[in-house]
Amino acid sequence: MKKLLNLLLLSLFAFVAFQSFLFIKGNLGSSGQVEYEVNVETLPTELHPIVAEKVEILKEKAAEKEITILITDDYRSFEEQDKLYDKGRRTPGKVVTHAEGGESYHNFGLAVDFALQLENGNVIWDIEYDGNGNGQSDWFEVAEIAKELGFQWGGDWRGFKDYPHLQMDFGLTINNLQEGKRPKIPQS
Repeated sequence: MKKLLNLLLLSLFAFVAFQSFLFIKGNLGSSGQVEYEVNVETLPTELHPIVAEKVEILKEKAAEKEITILITDDYRSFEEQDKLYDKGRRTPGKVVTHAEGGESYHNFGLAVDFALQLENGNVIWDIEYDGNGNGQSDWFEVAEIAKELGFQWGGDWRGFKDYPHLQMDFGLTINNLQEGKRPKIPQS
């Protein structure tokens, strides 16, 4: 009986280890590691090409569900980030971010913010709005599409929820980005 139990435990361990390997391999580049390059001399000045491409696909897929989205912010310089950080702290307004310049994926071209655009052209940030009348929040429908495309959604964060925020980190932390690591740009 003890041998059988040990065999079962060993089999379970092997299965879990193999599944973990597959998960990790599926989230890494072909070399088996997160594919990045180091470039400490320059900072991005626009969206990473893969992020930009996925944003366009997101717009198309949302439109298929009769939802129009507007990208309200994408790449943001450190200076722009600091101005946003000051809101509700040093300047009037509501706090809109907890990230100072250099602490946001926007600063590295890896994040966008979106809103819903109505047929009359008005832009809204109502996360409960159901403009296509299917009984689901348009906002959450867009977030689900975005996650299927590989984005992480700020509405899933613990604590401070940033519902307009979508980012692709490519396995890199803010510290990695500050050290000069950048997601590789695909060669044409």
